[in-house]
Amino acid sequence: MKNYRAIAVLLAITILFTAACDNSERHMKTTDIRYPQSKRGETVDNYHGTEVADPWRWMEDLDSPAVKDWVTAQNALAEPWLESVSVREPIIRRMTDLWNYERYTTPFKEGDRYFYSRNDGLQNHYVLYVTDAPDAEARVLLDPNTFSEDGTVSLSQAIPGPNGKLLAYSISDGGSDWRQWRVRDIETGEDLPDMLMHTKFTDVSWSRDSSGFFYSRYPSGENGKADDSKPVSIYYHEIGTAQDDDAEIYALDHPTRNPYGTVTEDGKYLVITVWDGYSSNAVHYMTLDEGSGPAVELLTEWDALYQFLGNTGPEFHFQTTNDASNGRVVAIDIERPNAEDWREVIGEHAETLESASMVGGRLVAQYLKDAQSLVRVHGMDGSLVRDVTLPGIGSANGFSGRQDDPETFFVFTSFTVPNQIYRYNTATGEREPFRSDEVPAYLDDYRTRQVFYTSKDGTRVPMFIVHHKDVKLDGTNPTLLYGYGGFNVSLTPSFSVARTVWLEMGGVLVVANLRGGGEYGEAWHEGGMKLNKQNVFDDFIAAAEELIDLGYTNPGKLAIQGGSNGGLLVGAVLNQRPELFGAALPAVGVMDMLRYHTPSANARAWSSDYGLSENSEEFEAMYAYSPYHNVRDDVCYPPMLITTADHDDRVVPWHSYKYAAAMQSAQAAQAKCEKPVLIRVETRAGHGAGKPTWMIIENIADQWAFLADALRMDVSLPARTGDASR
Repeated sequence: MKNYRAIAVLLAITILFTAACDNSERHMKTTDIRYPQSKRGETVDNYHGTEVADPWRWMEDLDSPAVKDWVTAQNALAEPWLESVSVREPIIRRMTDLWNYERYTTPFKEGDRYFYSRNDGLQNHYVLYVTDAPDAEARVLLDPNTFSEDGTVSLSQAIPGPNGKLLAYSISDGGSDWRQWRVRDIETGEDLPDMLMHTKFTDVSWSRDSSGFFYSRYPSGENGKADDSKPVSIYYHEIGTAQDDDAEIYALDHPTRNPYGTVTEDGKYLVITVWDGYSSNAVHYMTLDEGSGPAVELLTEWDALYQFLGNTGPEFHFQTTNDASNGRVVAIDIERPNAEDWREVIGEHAETLESASMVGGRLVAQYLKDAQSLVRVHGMDGSLVRDVTLPGIGSANGFSGRQDDPETFFVFTSFTVPNQIYRYNTATGEREPFRSDEVPAYLDDYRTRQVFYTSKDGTRVPMFIVHHKDVKLDGTNPTLLYGYGGFNVSLTPSFSVARTVWLEMGGVLVVANLRGGGEYGEAWHEGGMKLNKQNVFDDFIAAAEELIDLGYTNPGKLAIQGGSNGGLLVGAVLNQRPELFGAALPAVGVMDMLRYHTPSANARAWSSDYGLSENSEEFEAMYAYSPYHNVRDDVCYPPMLITTADHDDRVVPWHSYKYAAAMQSAQAAQAKCEKPVLIRVETRAGHGAGKPTWMIIENIADQWAFLADALRMDVSLPARTGDASR
């Protein structure tokens, strides 16, 4: 990796250039690769009578000298190889050029103040601003670019108190999921002495008088560090006191269930959402105006997902999948909580209810129709007031706010439309522009098409295809197929500078809406879970075959990409159909399905989607597709760039280490296999969030350069900002 100071200088200037690359002439031939030695161990586990070898188990000891030496050796191989691809530097320059535009996040309001974040273009991180009116001049409240010299310490969350006078904010160091919380005086910009540790995956929820907040934290282990093998408890922090004095408000005697608290807008209740996986949850509550009394168990059947939206007195509103795969909104009177007394406010529709919010005496419901946004405003009785007119076909997100204030904001985006932020009045339906991102590229030259194809079992699956308007369906286009397929996550159209550069390189971009996601409700999610996980891989393979049949590409020109659960997807599919692809980019992937649950309670919670190898039937299903366990020594796999980070404490990097060792061993076993398997390990990053701009640009340039080489692309990038010429 280049020195970060050199990158910072590069990012500070606008570069005019023209780049072309004939990748038939590379600086380094694949035959020059000599993989670092990855010693084989002799570990064998017995799962329900099946013996399973785990020769690289030793890599799970991430702090051992042997593992650190192995990472150093792998980077020493990958970094110069990637830098030798002549198009890499032009990609960095073009990425820098396009990234240099002013952009904003969606505003929100607390007290009489508005908050939003802004990036002037090449700042490593967005800067948080505060203002007294949306159109008034704003001042800097918090600048995370000052946290560290290299930009690897980032702002994670920023949550103002209800009166708009104090801000609780959290910091991540090196991309870690662990957070440190501080409190800032919004008027003076000074930090108070308060500091909270031992947290991750938690927001804070302020008391209505802003004197303190509720949060969830892990217990301390014998070494004094947080122990995330155990569940969290809810604590209350009073401003101006030490964390050691925080009162434990709520704890569960259960090894895997994690409670998180939300104070209702009227301040009367603490609503406790209990999570154990991603398919169902429980809800309890405390009455705060009577002191923090014992919790009342409201929803305990673990039969569906329940998302608390707000309350009107003792009536709680929830978005739920209870008796509604596509989602509905119900109101539950906590004094008459039996299901037969629930009031259905918004019934289930053909479209998927993605989210809902209570703003200005209205319910704003955000739906997905074939993975595209549809927004409706309802009365509190559920009656339809109006549809929200959107600027086009794409994704709309936002619509947060207070029940007594009709003002809200939302952002609209698509593959070729950068963020457009709007101010919206839920009472009148009036919509006015707030900010629009202007990217220096000719985005009108690109077209988005949605097609539907048939998967192996006959299921109809959608995918988006984005390409230059002059693309020819001659089967020769370099094509990047992206997928995720898990945890109820929906892939909807959104703008990306990185993907824009891929399009400018002459590539076709494809995003497939696989089962396991949430595009078509909980039934679609369940269709890709546990024993049904193979459906996700079949959907992805069918997408690849459809792209070839439609004439977009051919196997030698088709690359696949995915991260986290999507990294698992890429690894599994590549193992199953290596002849179908020309290259692969698995990032921070879950690659060892038999041991993924061992590092932390957080990882074990993924069992709601994956299952557990402790259960014989689920073991058989996972063992059949686990990327690490299905690498064959008699196959020459397509070129692959595996990426991970040594600070990733969500999907621990040993998944990628073990998979890379197995893949490199397989390639080396083939006498005439000249297709590289590289692993690039970032040493100051985590699972992906919080990366500084310079690191993002370098990481993307590595991936696009690798694809340019593997797919033998002739790349001609625009000569200057806004120039679409070839």
